[in-house]
Amino acid sequence: MNKILLTFVFCFSTFYATSQSGYEITINLKNCNDTIAFLTYYQLDKNYIKDTCTHVKNGKIIFSGKGKLDRGIYSLVSQQKSVYFDFFIDDDTQKLDLKNDLGVTNIDGLIAINSPRENDFFDYIKFISKQNKEFIDYKNGIQVLTKKDTLLLNKKQKELDEKIQVYEGSFLEKNKGTYIGDVLNLKMEKVLKEIPKASNGRQDSLAVYKFYKNNYWKNVDFKDDATMRNPFFFPKLKKYFETVVITHPDSVSVEVDKILDKTKPGSLLYKLMLAHLTYSYETTNIMGFDKVFVHIIDKYFKTGKATGIYDDEGVVNRIIKRADMLRPLLIGAVAPDLSMIKATDYEVMKKMGFESAKTSDEVTKVFYANTNELNKMFYHLHSVSADFIILVFWDVDCGHCQKEIPKLIDLYNKLKKENKNIKVFSAYTLHEGDKYLKYIDDNKLNDWINVYDGAHYNNIIVKYDVYSTPVIYVLDKNKVIKAKRIGVDQIENVIKEMEKEYKTK
Repeated sequence: MNKILLTFVFCFSTFYATSQSGYEITINLKNCNDTIAFLTYYQLDKNYIKDTCTHVKNGKIIFSGKGKLDRGIYSLVSQQKSVYFDFFIDDDTQKLDLKNDLGVTNIDGLIAINSPRENDFFDYIKFISKQNKEFIDYKNGIQVLTKKDTLLLNKKQKELDEKIQVYEGSFLEKNKGTYIGDVLNLKMEKVLKEIPKASNGRQDSLAVYKFYKNNYWKNVDFKDDATMRNPFFFPKLKKYFETVVITHPDSVSVEVDKILDKTKPGSLLYKLMLAHLTYSYETTNIMGFDKVFVHIIDKYFKTGKATGIYDDEGVVNRIIKRADMLRPLLIGAVAPDLSMIKATDYEVMKKMGFESAKTSDEVTKVFYANTNELNKMFYHLHSVSADFIILVFWDVDCGHCQKEIPKLIDLYNKLKKENKNIKVFSAYTLHEGDKYLKYIDDNKLNDWINVYDGAHYNNIIVKYDVYSTPVIYVLDKNKVIKAKRIGVDQIENVIKEMEKEYKTK
C-alpha cells in the first residue's frame, strides 16, 4: 500500500524575505516539556544537525542564523532525539512561524501561520492518513484471515492505492514547478496505465517494465542538490539499482554512468552519489559485482573525476589499490597462476632452511640459494588439466574451514562418482607442514593437489584476495574464473551451469 510518514509537514510560503538576510523558524508546541531542540536536515541517506535551540521554554522554539537555509526537508527533533515533525524549506521560506495547539504528536493541530499554501498540503496529508486508517481498520476487523478475506483485503488495498494515485496526480499537477512538486514526483511511482497485449494475448510485461524503467527518473532534476535533501530520494536510488536495473555487472556499470552523467560535475549530489556507489560495490556480497567497483575506479578515480570526494588522499590511493588487486580476479578473467610447493615436499623445504628463516631477508637468501631446485619443484595452477578446477585456500585450524572442507571432500567424491572431470587445487595458507600432512592422511585427500606456498613466492593474500579462510574459486578448463568466494553448497550449481556452457561451444 502507498504510505507516507504522517509526520511530514511540507511548508511553503508566499512571504518573501528579500529585505532581510538569514533564517528564522519559530515553533510553538503545546505540551512540550523539552529544554533543548534540534533542527536537522536530510542528505541522501543521513540526517545532520543544522541548528540547536538550547533555551526552549513552554514549548517555544526558535532557530535562527545568518545565511539562507538550503532547500530541503528539515526536522524538528526533541532532546530525546525523536522526530516531532518534518517541514519543507524553500527558497522563499526562510521566515517560518509554526504552532500546534493540539499537542506535539497530533499533526491535525499543526499550522504554518505565514504559509497560506500549507492548508492545501495538509488536505493531502489528511487524505493519506484517512486512507491508511481505513485500510488498517478494515484489516483489524477481520477475525480469521480466510482465502476469501485475503482476496477482499487485496481488493480493498488496490482500491485505496488507486484513490491515492489519483489524488497525488492531481496534487502534483497543481504544484508543478514547486519544491513540494519535485519531492512528491520522487515519491510517486510511474506505471503504465494502459497495458498492451503481447502476442500470446496476455498483458505485455516487457512493455510494463520498459515504461517503468524509462520513466523512473522522469522530471527528477539531478543538477539540483536539493533533490537529495528529502527522505524519498535515497530509497528510490537504492531501489533502482537493486530491483529495476538488470542484475548484471555490465548493465549496472552502464546505469552508474547514466545516473552520474545527469548530475552537475563536482556538485555535492555528484560527490555523494559517487561515494555511495563506490562503497556499495566495493562491499557488495553479490558475486561478480566487484566488476562495477573496478569500473567506477577506472572511470572516475583514475581520471580525476573523483576529486573532493575524500579529504584524505590516502583513502583514494587505498581504493585505487583495492581495485587494481581485484581486477585480475573478476569473473571471466583468467586466474593468476600460482607457483606452489607440494605438501609432500615439506621436509625438502625444511632442509633448505625455509622453515627456520626468521626474516624476509633470510627467506630471500634461502630462495636464491636453491633457485634451480625450486624451479623443478614448483607446481603451477596453470598446469592443472580438468574441466572443473576447484581452487580452495584454507587453514587446518580455521573454524570455518573445519566445517567447509569435509563438505568439499564429500562433494568431490560425489562428483568423481558421476565421472566429472574435476580436480581440487588445495592451497594451505600457512606453513605448518606437519599439521597439513596429517590432515591429508587422516581425511584421505591424496587425490587432491595439496600444495602450500613453501617458498614464500606468491603472496596469496594479495594475489587472490585471501583475507579470511576458506576462499573458494571455481575455474573452467581454460583457468577462467567462473565463480569465487562461494560456499561448498553452491559449487554443484556452478558446475551444472558450466556444463551447459561446454555443450554450447
